[in-house]
Amino acid sequence: MFSSILSVLSSFIHLILGISTPQSYPPPLEQGEEKRLFEELERGSADSKQIRERLILHNLRLVSHIVRKYYATAKNQEDLVSIGTLGLIKAVDSFRVGSGARFATYAAKCIQNEILMFFRA
Repeated sequence: MFSSILSVLSSFIHLILGISTPQSYPPPLEQGEEKRLFEELERGSADSKQIRERLILHNLRLVSHIVRKYYATAKNQEDLVSIGTLGLIKAVDSFRVGSGARFATYAAKCIQNEILMFFRA
């Protein structure tokens, strides 16, 4: 039951974000652009919803990369991408530019933690 819900969630995410297949992710943002977007998000810009969505969309490739690299033998990779996307969303919501870490490093840990929580359940 849980896996069918995650499958539907994955399909929904792909539909909402306009991704036709899991392999057609948009390119990652350049580091300067990403930093500027996070700074705007921290300031509470009027476009925060669009900025947040853009950051999530352009980092979906990271979720796919982590799932393929560390969980290549898993049968439920689509479910893991969905779970990892939740970790990515948490990372975008909690990342602070002043921490000194790069977002990809921070997000990778959040994505991996979310997937590990899935395996513990």
